[in-house]
Amino acid sequence: MYPPSIGPLKPPTKFNTLKEIRAPLEWLFAYGNRRKLADVPQGDGRILVLVPGYGADEWSMRPLKKFLQSINYQVFDWGHGRNRGHVKHDTALLANTIKTISENHSQQAVTIIGWSLGGVLAREVARLHPACVSEVITMGTPLVGGPKYTVLAQKYAKSMDMNLDHYETEIHEINAQGITQPVTVIYSKSDGVVGWNAAIDRYNEQARNIEVSCSHLGMGVNARVWQIIAETLAASNNTSKAMT
Repeated sequence: MYPPSIGPLKPPTKFNTLKEIRAPLEWLFAYGNRRKLADVPQGDGRILVLVPGYGADEWSMRPLKKFLQSINYQVFDWGHGRNRGHVKHDTALLANTIKTISENHSQQAVTIIGWSLGGVLAREVARLHPACVSEVITMGTPLVGGPKYTVLAQKYAKSMDMNLDHYETEIHEINAQGITQPVTVIYSKSDGVVGWNAAIDRYNEQARNIEVSCSHLGMGVNARVWQIIAETLAASNNTSKAMT
């Protein structure tokens, strides 16, 4: 079913999941990230929208938001509080947010940065509304199989009354349609929530898959992740594409 280079697919190891206990330390160290990243390129003022992961809200994206604002980007929250995992419903909410922000800023297309499930929403909005989205960056996002290769698979499936195998097929069919925008995928082989091999984009030729070393819960405050995001944004066109 999948592109040949994918497999084997499996949830994170128990060891990796146990190592997620280091996340509080990663959050603590985040306060020193700005000093470490003093030389990252400055932004061009474009619009960015941050989307939190499953069970998280805008607060989880606050350190990254402040960093991106400090290097001259206009940064918006997704605006819908806690991400409760209702993908289709939340995709529609995010799409409306993106359209409103774009309309209020001279029809400027936006870059969406999504953490974990937030990256799924970002990619889906980019696929469905390509004129509104100039670029997508994901962090530890379960791209393959939906929740099937995550530690929360059974809990999520039960809460959503979902058949994981059927949903995996549905996600594959959606992924196979592709995304036209630049896509940067940040993943970690030590991710203790999402199986790392399911967090890599092998559907889109333009996708850049970049490995980092950090926990899943600490990915959004990791200095190397912030550096990758800043350098990715700087390498993009200085002017976001306008809606057509």
